[in-house]
Amino acid sequence: MTIISFPRIRLTLCASAIAMACAGTALADTVFTKPLVDFAGDVSASGPDRMPIYKGGKAIISGEEMIPGQTVTLMRGNEVLNAEPITVDDKGAFSFTLDIDAEAETGLQPVVVIAENPAAAQVVEMKISPEIPVSGADKFDVVSEPVTRGLYQVIRTEDGAAVFVTSAVGRPPVKESKLVRINPETLKIEAEATPPAAPARPDGREGGVFAVYGVEVDNANGNVWVSNTRQDTIAVYKQDDLSLVKQFDVGAVVHSRDIVVDEANNRAYASATFTPTIQVFDTATLEQLEPIEIETQVRGEEFSSMSLDLDEKGGKLVTVSLTTPEAALIDLASGEVKVIALPGTKGVSGAAYDPQEGLIFAASQGTDNLLIVKAETGEVLHDVPVGAGALNVAFDPVSRLAYVANRGAGTITVVDTQGQIVANLDAGSLPNQLRADGKGNVWAVNKSRGENDEAGDRIWRITPKS
Repeated sequence: MTIISFPRIRLTLCASAIAMACAGTALADTVFTKPLVDFAGDVSASGPDRMPIYKGGKAIISGEEMIPGQTVTLMRGNEVLNAEPITVDDKGAFSFTLDIDAEAETGLQPVVVIAENPAAAQVVEMKISPEIPVSGADKFDVVSEPVTRGLYQVIRTEDGAAVFVTSAVGRPPVKESKLVRINPETLKIEAEATPPAAPARPDGREGGVFAVYGVEVDNANGNVWVSNTRQDTIAVYKQDDLSLVKQFDVGAVVHSRDIVVDEANNRAYASATFTPTIQVFDTATLEQLEPIEIETQVRGEEFSSMSLDLDEKGGKLVTVSLTTPEAALIDLASGEVKVIALPGTKGVSGAAYDPQEGLIFAASQGTDNLLIVKAETGEVLHDVPVGAGALNVAFDPVSRLAYVANRGAGTITVVDTQGQIVANLDAGSLPNQLRADGKGNVWAVNKSRGENDEAGDRIWRITPKS
């Protein structure tokens, strides 16, 4: 899965003149002290223990890869946030705890970070997230069980006979990964498979395995499609015994994320994150076909395809862009691509589609909100704050509810088509992805915060009560 962390930015702009307004600036014959031409410092802001920042709480602003002995001043508007300049330690790091007042507005707050000796400055976006209370659990039947380390995605077969999840642990070279089949009634593991070894990386380092991340089922051919994000490709396994059917070549799908299958037309679609491309495959012959290209409407930027949702009956494919505030509605019969603006969003990653009303649901990590948009006109009908790190969204056509996985908040927010929050469910640690099965259930998986985290690496079945 592709996850962006807000805020984080490089300090590159020389701006010692700004320091004139800051307390603690050293006296000198000139305010234009020695600047830094190419500064690789890295500054970020988060809540304590990497949790979200909430109003009335605290923020930790920290820097690393800086120059020992530099002094740092933090400003919001004309206000200096640190009473005394912060000194970078001998390891090139600093940390400052900031109290956030109870009247603070949620959103991306610009904080100017000013360094001296040598001089550099830049703006860091400190995200204050909406704190949505847990509610409405009594309206749902929720069942959860632990599975295995490193869960990423989940999907149930159309006939309801099986649920498949993917898992991958750590960073490249990833050596621990599984494709797992789960009993949908007991939520217990029925079978699992370990992906084959991957080739060595371009720098000569070990390749690990073809770790699996995204997952989709092809019931017409009895297959499971998975994305191998670390190797920029995808693979196909059998549903019954989890044997490998085909491992596509490295580079077939750049930073592969989501896969959806159109069984009626023998097509699989895979999003290539950080590119404006959706790769297309024949599910019968397993051949790669001509891709779909999406052109952004934002000048100087590039669309970055993320989550996918498919209206198989209507022949519509929906995706959103990680790097631009946009969604795309693709007519698979004509090839027409309609790009739709998503104002008030940043880092859009989750997408769902309701063909009945023609609604696009877009979840944004960077702005903690869910947009409900009329696909035909592009009108934003509702902008709903749902919680920190809104990563993915699924729409259940039976209950006509959208479910949003808020990775930072540890919740799943349930929203109706009118933009009203029906419930905000506790989903343990780091909710990652969810899918509606078309029969009134939503399946979700979350990740853990460590090996001994009992609230993580679980599968969830969520069903509205009658």
